[in-house]
Amino acid sequence: MSERSGMSASPAHASAVNPGERAGTSGAALLQIRDLHVKVGEQRVLRGVSLTVHAGEVHAIMGPNGSGKSTLAHVLAGRPGYEIVSGSATFEGHDLFSLEPEERARAGLFLGFQYPVEIPGVNNAYLLKAAVNAARRARELPELDAFEFLALVKERMGRMHIDESFLSRGVNEGFSGGEKKRNEILQLLVLEPKLALLDETDSGLDIDALKLVAEGVNSMRAPDRAIVLVTHYQRLLDHVVPDQVHVLARGRIALSGDRTLALELERRGYDWVSEAAA
Repeated sequence: MSERSGMSASPAHASAVNPGERAGTSGAALLQIRDLHVKVGEQRVLRGVSLTVHAGEVHAIMGPNGSGKSTLAHVLAGRPGYEIVSGSATFEGHDLFSLEPEERARAGLFLGFQYPVEIPGVNNAYLLKAAVNAARRARELPELDAFEFLALVKERMGRMHIDESFLSRGVNEGFSGGEKKRNEILQLLVLEPKLALLDETDSGLDIDALKLVAEGVNSMRAPDRAIVLVTHYQRLLDHVVPDQVHVLARGRIALSGDRTLALELERRGYDWVSEAAA
């Protein structure tokens, strides 16, 4: 389990259970991580992360640069280049690390990238339709035909104020930073995953784009879905209010609490957490 390493916290936000854990939640546990250690090359980045995320919850993962936030999201999604030294992760009770990345996606796990990649030659409509129907086949649902898909995607595009011309454009090709992030949230809205991992979705956004992205995320809150936000800053959490906030420092969840913990980090920075975690 992750350790407090002697850290104290004010009663206003201190968790009454181990960091990363929460008691008394009625929703089923969608994601359970136990004592996860991960290396990138020769460097151990995660050093014993434990976390439980229940259906219906929104969790925020915060921490300074290099603390392991993005590594955690990428390992869970199955991105190559990471070595799992020890520990486990289950998704709806199934061993997550035994699944290939595409199997994780079909099972209902979604990763929104901090830096969405461009895929020249593949238009958004093709990618979205293929992804939606792959997920529907995995859930033993009938595939959407062209008319059903267009009705779905246009309704979702309206929510994100995305012009319909996006459908014929290459995935993220020539998009501005804000357009790429809105396109990521459009994918989230269309795919309707059970667990969304959003890696610094707020980075590089102006206030108007941030509000729009936050509206999209909030529209996905549901009793049978969970969202994990990876972020440096409090500003996203002004618009998407989390149930739990966790602070990663030196590869461990050093502290967990409610939304007031994020406000304290905004006031005090991360140095006090990092020093205590050392």
